[in-house]
Amino acid sequence: MGRATKIEMYKKIIDAIASRSACSRRKLGAIIVKDDRIVATGYNGAPRGWENCGDEVPCYKDKYGIPSGVIDYSCPSVHAEMNAIINAAYHGVSIKGGTLYTQVDPCFWCALAIVNSGIKRVVVFADYSDKHGIEVLKKSGIEVVRVME
Repeated sequence: MGRATKIEMYKKIIDAIASRSACSRRKLGAIIVKDDRIVATGYNGAPRGWENCGDEVPCYKDKYGIPSGVIDYSCPSVHAEMNAIINAAYHGVSIKGGTLYTQVDPCFWCALAIVNSGIKRVVVFADYSDKHGIEVLKKSGIEVVRVME
């Protein structure tokens, strides 16, 4: 077993970050790297100060029968990619020109935020049912690197 590549290392880091998610359906993580330094992290979950889904609070998508992969306004969860971008802004960290590493293809709304944030490259490790996000990234000239497991 040799030295891990940077992409392999970042994948292990986003997997660890995803373990912080309280989502009962799927735990996802993302990081933003700039100049070979992690500048922001994010995982999917409720907004700051809100209750997370779990034992006390039921998953809203389960409650209303919303299938996985469908963006629905009954679910208050903020996606991992969006949370990474928000955390950078919250702490005053520039992500312009950075690379976002994420476990699955970003959804349409996360892709729009990625475009407007100035991120120039997205590394993805798995497919997501919503392909609109990848289309947005490519249309905007953002490099998309797919490292499928």
